[in-house]
Amino acid sequence: MLKLIIGNKVYSSWSLRGWLAVRQSGLPFNEVVVSMYDEDWPERRMQADIRPSGGKVPILWDGNHPVWDSLALIDYLNDISGGTKFWPSDRPARAMARSIAAEMHSSFMALRRQHPMNTRHVYAPAPLDPEVEQDVTRITQLWHKARDAFGAERPFLFGEFGAADIMFAPVITRFVTYSIPVPDDARAYMDAVLAHPFMQDWAKGAREEEWIIPRFERTEQGA
Repeated sequence: MLKLIIGNKVYSSWSLRGWLAVRQSGLPFNEVVVSMYDEDWPERRMQADIRPSGGKVPILWDGNHPVWDSLALIDYLNDISGGTKFWPSDRPARAMARSIAAEMHSSFMALRRQHPMNTRHVYAPAPLDPEVEQDVTRITQLWHKARDAFGAERPFLFGEFGAADIMFAPVITRFVTYSIPVPDDARAYMDAVLAHPFMQDWAKGAREEEWIIPRFERTEQGA
C-alpha cells in the first residue's frame, strides 16, 4: 500500500497538493502527518522516510520507492491509476492544464511569501502589496481562461476536478484566509473547490489539529 507523509494540514500547502493527488488517484494509502518547524523538526526531517526528498514533505512511498514534489506525485499517480483521472483527454485542454499547473508550481512568490497558508483563520481585508496584486490578477485570469475555453458550464477549470485544480487548491485557501477580493467567476470556482469532498475532508483534519506554528500566524490582524 502507498504511504504518504505530509506536514501540518493547517499550514502545509504542498502537502495539501500531494494529499489531494493521492485521493484523486483512488488508490488506498496510509497517511502519516508530521509536525513541522518545531524544535525537533531539523532532526525529524532527516529521518529515513523523509530524507530522500531533502527533508521536504509531501513524500510518497510506493513500497521501497520514494516520490516527492507535488507535480511528480501527480504524474506518478496518474501513471499507476490508469492515466485518466488527472489531465483532460482533449489535447489542447491538456496542454493548457499542464501549463498552468507548471506556472503555479514555479510562480507567484510574492503571494506565497506574504500570505502563507493558514486554514485556521479568516483575517480582515488589508491592502495588498503591488506584487501580490499582480499575482492575484494573473491567477484569476488563468482561471477565467481555462474555464471559458474548456470548463463549459461545469464547476472546475477543465470541467472535471483534476491536476490543475489540485495545484491551485492551496491558493484558494489563501484567498479565503486573507479575504483577498476576486472577480465573481473566480469566487464561484473557489466555492466549487472548497465544497469538493476531498477538500472538506482536509478541512476537517485541519480543524482537529492542535499544532501552532507562530511564523505562520498573524495575531495582530485577529481571527
